[in-house]
Amino acid sequence: MPEHECVNDLLERDELLDALGAALAAGGRMLLVGGEAGAGKTSLVRTFAARAGTPVLQGSCENLATPIPLAPFADIAAAAGGPLAEALDARADPRAVARALLAGMSEPVLVVIEDVHWGDEATLDALRVLGRRIDGSGGLVVATYRDDETVGDHPFRVVLGELASAPGVSRLRVPRLSLDAVRTLAVPYGADGDALHRLTAGNAFYVTEVLASGAGALPETVRDAVLARVASLDPAARLLLDVVSLVPGRAELWLLEAVAPGEAAHLDACLAAGVLREDEDGVAFRHELARLAVESAVPVARRRCLHAALLAALASPPACPPDASRLAHHAEAAGDVAAVLEHATAAARHAAATSAHREAAAQYARALRHARELTDAERAALFEAYALEARLEAGRLYAAAGDRLGEARMLSLLTIPYITGGRNEEAEASSRAAIEMLEELPASRELGMAYAAQAYVRMIDRDNADGVVWGRKAVDVAELFDDAELLAFGLNMIGTSHVMAGETELGIDFLQRSLGVAREYSLELRVGAALSMLGSGLGEMYELQRSEEYLREHIAFAEERDIWPHYTRAWLTLVELYRGRWERAGVLAHEVLTQAHDPISRITALIAIGRVRARRGDPGSMEALDEALELSRPGGHLQRLGHVHAARAEALWLVGDRDGAADEARAVYDLALEKRHLWFAGELAYWQRRSDVLDAWPTWIAEPYRLHLAGAFVDAADAWRARGCPYEAARALADAEREELLLDSLSIFEELGAAPAARDVRQRLRALGMPVPRGPRAATRANPAELTPRELDVLRLVSEGKRNAEIAEELVVSRRTVDHHVSAILRKLGVRSRGEATQAAHERGLLEQI
Repeated sequence: MPEHECVNDLLERDELLDALGAALAAGGRMLLVGGEAGAGKTSLVRTFAARAGTPVLQGSCENLATPIPLAPFADIAAAAGGPLAEALDARADPRAVARALLAGMSEPVLVVIEDVHWGDEATLDALRVLGRRIDGSGGLVVATYRDDETVGDHPFRVVLGELASAPGVSRLRVPRLSLDAVRTLAVPYGADGDALHRLTAGNAFYVTEVLASGAGALPETVRDAVLARVASLDPAARLLLDVVSLVPGRAELWLLEAVAPGEAAHLDACLAAGVLREDEDGVAFRHELARLAVESAVPVARRRCLHAALLAALASPPACPPDASRLAHHAEAAGDVAAVLEHATAAARHAAATSAHREAAAQYARALRHARELTDAERAALFEAYALEARLEAGRLYAAAGDRLGEARMLSLLTIPYITGGRNEEAEASSRAAIEMLEELPASRELGMAYAAQAYVRMIDRDNADGVVWGRKAVDVAELFDDAELLAFGLNMIGTSHVMAGETELGIDFLQRSLGVAREYSLELRVGAALSMLGSGLGEMYELQRSEEYLREHIAFAEERDIWPHYTRAWLTLVELYRGRWERAGVLAHEVLTQAHDPISRITALIAIGRVRARRGDPGSMEALDEALELSRPGGHLQRLGHVHAARAEALWLVGDRDGAADEARAVYDLALEKRHLWFAGELAYWQRRSDVLDAWPTWIAEPYRLHLAGAFVDAADAWRARGCPYEAARALADAEREELLLDSLSIFEELGAAPAARDVRQRLRALGMPVPRGPRAATRANPAELTPRELDVLRLVSEGKRNAEIAEELVVSRRTVDHHVSAILRKLGVRSRGEATQAAHERGLLEQI
C-alpha cells in the first residue's frame, strides 16, 4: 500500500523523530519501525532522512510473487558501490553481504530498508546478521515493516523474535493519528474531522486520500490499494472476506459458519493478510474504508444473495434476541421490502425508546424509502414518526452548537407531536424547558410560539384558566411582532380553553377570530386547527349540531388538500353516535381504525365502537374499550380517560355489572371534579348514582345530568332532545316510571336498536302491570328506512309543510311526541332538515306507502 507524505505534515510524530535522531547520534543501532499499512512509516523515515545530515543509503523489498533475493541490498549497492557491490556481484551468501554493508558503516551513515515483511529468505538472513553485529558500527539501520501482516508463522516474525535481545536493536511503532490530529487535518478542507476519524480510524494514508478526494465516495486509490492487498487470497478465503465485508462492525464466527460454512475454515488466511482483526468471538476489518473497498468489489447478484443469507441467519441468533437494526440493514441490501418495513420500523421504535434519535430518524427514513406499497395512512404515520425523531436530533445538534434559540425552538415544536402520540409528560417537560430557555433570551417570535404550545398543554389537561393565561401571553407576543400565525394560534388556545370550561359562546368567539386571521393571511395550518377545535371542542360539550357542521367543514377542507383528518373523522363517529345514527357511527369508526395509527384518533373511534356495541347488546364492547383504555393510560389526562371510563361504566351497567360500573365511574371522578369538567363529572356522577354509590354531586355539572340526578326526568329528556341525543332522552324518560313516558322511551330504544335498554323498559312495564308492546311491527320492517307507521304519518304531514304544533293537533298527540318523531325521521333518513326529509321520502317512495 503506497504511503503519501504531504497532507498530514507528520502530526504526532515528534517523539518518533527524536528517537530516530538519538539512535543516529549514538551510532551502532538498528531500529525496526513497525506499523499497520498506511500508518505513515515511509513518510516518517523519509522526513528523518531529509533532516539527518549524514549519507543516506536506501533500499526496499517488493511485493512480488517470486521475491528477488537480497533486493534491498542491491538497491543500496547500486548507489554506494564498494564492498557491498562486490559481494553481490560475487553472489556472496547473506552473511557476507551483511558484513560487506557493515564494512562501509565505520562512519555515521543512515541505511533505510523498507517493507522487510516482503523480504526473501536471503534478505531476512542478512538482516539477522546486521542486527547481531550493528553495535560495532558507526551507523544506523532503519528497517520498516507492517506489523498487521507479520502474524502467525510469518518469516519476519521469527526474525523479530531472534533480534529481541540483540544489544543494538530496538523497535519503534508508528501509531494511528489521534482524533485531535485528524480534526486538525480536516479543518483546511472543511471536512468533519470526527466523521473522518470514524471512517479511517486515524490511518494516515486513508486520511490523506479521503481529504484529497474531497471526502466524497470511496477514493479509488484506497480501493485499489486494499484490493491489491487481498488479491493473493485463494477463492474460498476471498469469498469469506466478501461475507465479512457485508457485515458492518463485527461478524460473529457463528454467523460466518451459517452463511459460508465451506469457507469459514479459511479465516486464518484473511487474518494473515492484515485486513481483518480478531474481535472477541468474531472478526472485523481493521478500517471501515477497507471494508467498504472490499464490499464495493462484490458482484451485485452475489451481494444480494449473501445479504439474504445474512438476513435469514440473523433472524435466529443462537444466544440473544434478533437485532432489528442489523436485520433492517440486510433486508434493504437484499431487496426484501416487507422485511425492511418490519425491521426498520421496529428498530426505529427501539432507538426512540432509548433516546437514540439520530438512529431512529435514520431507520424511519429507511422504511419510507420502501413505503410505496403502503396505504397513504400508513405512510403518513411513518412520516409523522420520522419528523418527531428528526426534531429531537435537530435539538441535540443545536445544543451541541451552542444555539440556544434553535434548541428551544425544537423543544417547543415537539410539544404537539408528543401530545398527538399520547406522550403528555414529555410534552409538558419539552414545553416548560423551551419557555425557560427562551425567557432568558431577548423577546422573540419563538417565545410566543412556546407560550402558545404551553397553552395547548394546559388546554389538553383541561386546566382551562391556565390555558387562557398562556394563550393571552402568546397573543401579546404576536401583537409585539405583528405575527399573524402566532396570533391565530394564541386566539385558538384561548377560545378552546373557554369552550372546555363550558363558556361556549365566548370560546366560539375567540375561535372564530382565530379562523378569520388564518383565512385572511392564508394560513392553512391554522385554518384547519380552528375548524378542528371548533368541531371536537363543541362535540365534547355536546353542542352536537354545530360540532357536526364544523367537523364536516374541516374534513372537506383537509381532504381537498390531501390531508388525512383522522381525529376529526373519529370525533364525527361520536357525534353520529350521540345523535342516534349508530349504523353510520360504526361504519365510520371502523374506517378510522383501518386508516389511523395515532393513539388519540384510535381512542376516540374505539369509544364509539364500544358504546354502539354496548347499547345494541352486541358482543365485543369491552374488547374495544379495553384497547381504548390501554391507549389512554400513557397520556394520563382527563380528555381521554374521562371519556373512556364513562363508556366503560355504561357498558358494564348494561350487562348488569353494577359494581364494575361503579368502579369505572369512580376511576377518574375526582380528576373530573378537579378540572371542573361539566360533562365528564356529570356522566361519571350519573353512573355512580345509578350504582348506588354516590349521594351528592356538584350543582355545576352539565344541565341534562343535573336535571336527571335531581329527578326532573322530563326536563332532562327535553334537555337531551334539544341537544339531539335520542338515546339519552329515552333513558331519562324511562326513569320517570310513567306509562306514557315509558312507552315513549321504549319506542325510541326500539327505533335505535338499543336491545338492553328496551329490555329493561319492558321489565319495568311488566312490573307496573302495564301492557308491553312486542317491538317493531312488520309494517315498520317493510320500508327501507324502517319508519314506524306513526313516523310515516308525521313524514306525510311534514312533506305538506305543516309545523310540529299543527301535526300534533291533527294526530291528537303532544307537541313533545311530534318533536321526537321528527328527530327520529331525520335520523333514520340520514338527513339534517325537513326539506331534505321530504326530498328523501319522494326519492325512496316512502310517501306511496301511506
